[in-house]
Amino acid sequence: MKKYLFFRVLRSIVSIFLVTTIAYIMVFSMVPRRDIFKQDPMIQKLANDPDSLTDYKENAYRKMNYIDYFDTKSLIAKVEAEHPDAKVTTAHTAANAKLFKEWANDNGYKLNRYSVSKNYYVTRELPLLERLGRFYGNLIQIDTPWAIHDKSNPKLARYLRIENDKTVGWAVVGSGTRYRYQIYFNGSFPFIHQNIIKFNLGTSYPTFAGNAVTDVIGGRQGQTVSTKYKFPNGQVMNTADNVYTRQYQSPSRRNQMSYERYEDDYTNVDQVNQDPSMIGTSVRAGFWALILSYVIGIPIALGMARLKGKWFDRLFTGVVTVLMAVPGLALIYTFRYVLSVAGAPDSFPTKGASAFSSWVGPTVVLALLSVSGIVIWFRRYMVDQQQSDYVKFAKSKGLTDREIYRKHIFKNASIPVVQGIPGNIIGLISGAMMTETVFAMPGMGKMLPDSIIAHNNSVVIALVFIFTTIGVFSVLLGDVLMSIVDPRIQLAVSGDEQNG
Repeated sequence: MKKYLFFRVLRSIVSIFLVTTIAYIMVFSMVPRRDIFKQDPMIQKLANDPDSLTDYKENAYRKMNYIDYFDTKSLIAKVEAEHPDAKVTTAHTAANAKLFKEWANDNGYKLNRYSVSKNYYVTRELPLLERLGRFYGNLIQIDTPWAIHDKSNPKLARYLRIENDKTVGWAVVGSGTRYRYQIYFNGSFPFIHQNIIKFNLGTSYPTFAGNAVTDVIGGRQGQTVSTKYKFPNGQVMNTADNVYTRQYQSPSRRNQMSYERYEDDYTNVDQVNQDPSMIGTSVRAGFWALILSYVIGIPIALGMARLKGKWFDRLFTGVVTVLMAVPGLALIYTFRYVLSVAGAPDSFPTKGASAFSSWVGPTVVLALLSVSGIVIWFRRYMVDQQQSDYVKFAKSKGLTDREIYRKHIFKNASIPVVQGIPGNIIGLISGAMMTETVFAMPGMGKMLPDSIIAHNNSVVIALVFIFTTIGVFSVLLGDVLMSIVDPRIQLAVSGDEQNG
């Protein structure tokens, strides 16, 4: 089984890579890059300042890995680095123009000029393979004591050590690292946390402009929440600072008040918000929807199989047929209306994530969208098992129908149902896209269509990566669960001797 799991995990990683790569190529080669500015309000604000508008657009393309771009100041620094004896300025002289042109030609850049100031800048179109290389090359970032290189802080200590920190208690603390606390403990699940390995999925633009995509999807939402802390300087105060996220900040840009509070260079902190992140919102609703769909679907399917051909079976056969025939969007609106009549909010923001009732509508709707498939397949498996020889043998031994269903039929019929869990997880992802949009729920499902409309390519690629990862590994989970339900099923690679 270990060998099987190893190769399945390996194939899963390859599948995620292929799907993400195809999506990346399609988005960054087929979608016109100019479309990313369609919903950016800064374009109108800068319309009367052509130079600033050009700089803004070129920087946006650079952040999204379309091009490399150096403005006039950066270009002068590059040229001076290669020609230390030359005096390079912004003056529009033939000597400066010659130096700029030579540097651009030598390094594969195109020399351009701003329309008003006529100052020079350079751009370089990034080939698609180079963009992909940068994406995957920066995908996983590992924090080390040598991660920070700051010329303004040459005496920065570099270490990793375990210490009883005055603010957070026992932790693995770093210096020279991006994050102060490498491993720490608190009362939030999963209780042991780390900042050593981080995913870098690019920069969000134009929505959530300038923020890391991982922060957009994984950062908590809503209003800030204050917590009482005792800081190294002895000060005790309520603050919304998430002290566990303390990151290095150069002395040239640090906030003096934060420096006095923490007494070191790790003064850049995120804020604590009360609501779950986008990914947390989707996972929470999806998990309970999956549980609820089986809690509803299996008893109905069991009753239909035991009462095959009777009114109960006919009634729910009709209900399931309708659920499968009606478009999903129509069902979502119908279920939302029924639930709102029953008292549940018809919009998630009405009461917010802190209210249990806000989760009822989206979770129940997601569950009901999956129930029809569970019922129809589980009933079929149960009916098929009723005709098996072992059932006839059990009846001849004098077992009651209840005992036969509980001890034999249900167990054997549950094997393919367990294997169908991955399909239901994938179905929840597609259902969440519509459900979260209808309920205005701030989750990943709603984020995908919103990002496509806004041409936020970085977030689109990130969501494709996350959804593909969930889908691929849910298939592996289904196989493992199936072997647990029935130990007779041996998970082994093709040609393994255990499989004969």
